[in-house]
Amino acid sequence: MKVLLITAAGMSERFRASLGHECLKCIYYKDSIEESLLYRMLHQNVEFDRYIIVGGFRWEELKETVYTHFSRILPKLVLVENERYCEYGSGYSLYLGLKEAAEAGYDELVFAEGDLYVDSESFQEIFWVDKDVVTCTRERIQADSSVAFYYDKKRCIHYLYDTGHQAFMIKEPFVGIFNSGQVWKFKDQEKMDAIISSMPEEELQGTNLAIIQKYFSGMSEGQYKIIEFNKWVNCNTIYDFYKIK
Repeated sequence: MKVLLITAAGMSERFRASLGHECLKCIYYKDSIEESLLYRMLHQNVEFDRYIIVGGFRWEELKETVYTHFSRILPKLVLVENERYCEYGSGYSLYLGLKEAAEAGYDELVFAEGDLYVDSESFQEIFWVDKDVVTCTRERIQADSSVAFYYDKKRCIHYLYDTGHQAFMIKEPFVGIFNSGQVWKFKDQEKMDAIISSMPEEELQGTNLAIIQKYFSGMSEGQYKIIEFNKWVNCNTIYDFYKIK
């Protein structure tokens, strides 16, 4: 069972402010729904056995859009509502999506944040590779817009993100730092199930990196593959969205 999990529950305050009116970022488009981030991610040139979308903000609008425009994959698509999208961070959305995936069982699960544009060639590589996957981009690392990861002296991976978009802090020697592509593949459901079942609720209230860090913590580089996107846009604002074209 191959699963694609997309989280799109957040309120996207920076995107809405740059646009000048209310919207749900993942389904925003100018001329056609096919321009939207969610449509692009769900219609890559690969077929998953199940698609899971976790929503929250403007939930009814998300449901209506999915049922109207994504009819081809509806038999394989599950919508999960995060009712705590205002209170909790992205970690709770990932938790809900992983719980849904675990009920059916999976051999591998690709997780992508819902505000990304990625090139199809790189995404297909993620789909086909028979390993856990960490992704990176060629973009500059900036605290106001990036999720980053670095390797410590033992080449163990550590993720960095500042919810205030102000600054990163690394308090130990490191040998490399990268801009995360914010897409991952998880091949070990048993390990992931153990992680999310043992996490206290306060950890789930933060970002999704708490879960991701626990999954990759202690793994050697040879146990997973790093895939660099050829083209990648993180749509924090409407100006980022325009970069796709």
